[in-house]
Amino acid sequence: MAQQILVTLDGTVHDSDAPFLHADDLAALRGDGVFETLLIRSGRVRRVGAHLDRLERSSDMMGLPAPDREAWRSAIEVAEKQWSASSGGEGEAWLRLVYSRGRESAPDAGPTAYVMVGPVAERIRSARADGISVVTLERGFSTDLADAAPWQLLGAKTLSYATNMAALRHAAAQGFDDVIYLSSEGSVLEGPRSTVIAVTGRTLVTPPAEIGILPGTTQRAVFETAAQEGWTTRTEPLRRADLIAAESVWLVSSVALAARVTSLNRYVMPESTKNDEFAQLVDRAICVD
Repeated sequence: MAQQILVTLDGTVHDSDAPFLHADDLAALRGDGVFETLLIRSGRVRRVGAHLDRLERSSDMMGLPAPDREAWRSAIEVAEKQWSASSGGEGEAWLRLVYSRGRESAPDAGPTAYVMVGPVAERIRSARADGISVVTLERGFSTDLADAAPWQLLGAKTLSYATNMAALRHAAAQGFDDVIYLSSEGSVLEGPRSTVIAVTGRTLVTPPAEIGILPGTTQRAVFETAAQEGWTTRTEPLRRADLIAAESVWLVSSVALAARVTSLNRYVMPESTKNDEFAQLVDRAICVD
């Protein structure tokens, strides 16, 4: 299997095992930056435009300079070609865009920006094929916090992922695979690395981004494709009871794509005859650029 690939925005391919970041880069010191993770499938990076749109939005929320879209696209193309050459065009990969405020000791040097690629983990394949057990955890804020406190950066994809990783470790220690966050009012928010979609018949429902969650690129692509194919799509608040009442619940993301929730807080979710239909819808959606 191909090793990881590292490319800077000038198109230079670096040794991914060699030291790269300065010790005082604010990405490492404070998580002061943003990122995006894309999927490479069949040799092509998927949904590039949507991810660059969100990178711009997150950068704006954090007061970072506007990303140079053409430079990012060029670096993505170099990384894509490097992956294809090293992997023989076989297998899927994640491709990550990292954009930080740069060095603490050299603020005038500007941001740090690079692209990384690596093979999709077996954990991801298992989640797609077998589903996941999920626990709901309190996020600790109200659904109106995003408007009241924009400095909380709710809805930005920042590098500050310590809380998300702690939630996943807590879930794993309790025997669960993943997490769905709840607001202080009990509204369904999102996963630490995914968007929630509830499916009943040919109706898809997801929580609104306005309540302080990251707008999902995969969720948006799925809803656009679903609407074109005659599904009903709705964006509205969800509660735990709504998840239990749905025919199926999914955590969707750019790399994992669609992982079905097989149990929620140890309640075994019923099997749906439409599981394959939804998974195939997601596959079609991510192939549309």
